[in-house]
Amino acid sequence: MNSESPFSSAAGAGGDAVVPVSVLNRAIGTMLERSFPLVWVSGEVSNFTRAASGHWYFSIKDAQAQMRCVMFRGRAQYAEFTPREGDKIEVRALVTMYEPRGELQLNVEAVRRTGQGRLYEAFLRLKAQLEAEGLFDAQRKRALPAHPRSIGIVTSLQAAALRDVLTTLARRAPHIPVVIYPAPVQGAGVGAKLAAMVETANRRREVDVLIVCRGGGSIEDLWAFNEEVLARAIAASEVPVVSGVGHETDFTIADFAADVRAPTPTGAAELVSPQRVLLLRDLDHRHASLARGFGRMMERRAQQLDWLSRRLVSPAERLARQRTHLQQLCARLASAGARPVRDARARFALVQMRWQRWRPDLSQHRATVNGLGERMERALLRQHERHVARVETLAARLEVLSPQRTLERGYAALLDAQSGRAVRAPSALKPGRRMTLHLAEGSADIALSDVQPRLTDGF
Repeated sequence: MNSESPFSSAAGAGGDAVVPVSVLNRAIGTMLERSFPLVWVSGEVSNFTRAASGHWYFSIKDAQAQMRCVMFRGRAQYAEFTPREGDKIEVRALVTMYEPRGELQLNVEAVRRTGQGRLYEAFLRLKAQLEAEGLFDAQRKRALPAHPRSIGIVTSLQAAALRDVLTTLARRAPHIPVVIYPAPVQGAGVGAKLAAMVETANRRREVDVLIVCRGGGSIEDLWAFNEEVLARAIAASEVPVVSGVGHETDFTIADFAADVRAPTPTGAAELVSPQRVLLLRDLDHRHASLARGFGRMMERRAQQLDWLSRRLVSPAERLARQRTHLQQLCARLASAGARPVRDARARFALVQMRWQRWRPDLSQHRATVNGLGERMERALLRQHERHVARVETLAARLEVLSPQRTLERGYAALLDAQSGRAVRAPSALKPGRRMTLHLAEGSADIALSDVQPRLTDGF
């Protein structure tokens, strides 16, 4: 390391410098943290204490040594279990120095039971293998019978879970017989023995549903229910299987292979057994419903019988009724034949009355038309007179503005012989140029011999 601690500087100076205890402890702690990374340490729990702050303080030890440990609340709240005195555990910790006391300790980040890591890895591998084979598919799981005729239990005769299951079954369904298939639930080779009992229950065909159960415990205690042989036996079982292993938070391979998983053995017993009180209550309800239905059917039959009895009449009375009915039909037919004629006459009278009301008065309309014709003739006459007067006025104005009248007053119009345009300025008159002179009584072609322009303001 490039950076030097105060302790190394003092040592380099020959050991004459004085180092405070806090600085020394800090330097030792830094050296420990750099030299020992996170490591798993195994041992037995002793002197476990949970402080009011939520921190855990304990020691782990073996036959030769022990080490103080601290697990702060931020880490401890995520631990899967709380260690107890004498538990074999493994801690993932950092070696540190508690500087105020100068004590070596382990700063714990995670805790697990001894061997749990390897067992859990084996659990995950087997679970992935069986799941890939389809042993856990929901399609292959069967529904539990609603009313089983007998219930089987695979567990140890000395297990507390057996007493809980039997107590629950006796309370809920004392009428259902129970068959126990005894097998140990902990120890070497237990998985094969449990699988053999499951196969025995299928071979005997004496139960409708099977419970595989045991009480809670560590992962080592429950490991028999994680064995492949038991999982395959449960998956191959033709009898529906309910697993009730451990507590609600415990999961085993048997839980995934079973048709239904119960959180506890007691829960498994409740799942497979219909409650006797509810069955009796439902039976009473169905009996009452059946009685009411039978009573209503009898009432309907009696009413139908009365109706049929009223329909039984003598032939003479039947003929009289039919004769009366025939007369009624004849009267209705006659009335029905006369009704269309009456309706048609009424509609005709209504239409005639409406036509008379809306019939136009021709004499009045003719007088109106004649009046309008007279008004139109008068309007046309006045319009013609106005047009004639306007034409005469325009003719008079045209006569006043006529060029001929101007020429008659002694004026003449001089036009260029080539272009035919009127000559307006003296500059347009050139000697030898030919002109046309228009007078009141005719015109003449002239040629200019001499031109003498002069300025004048008028005649």
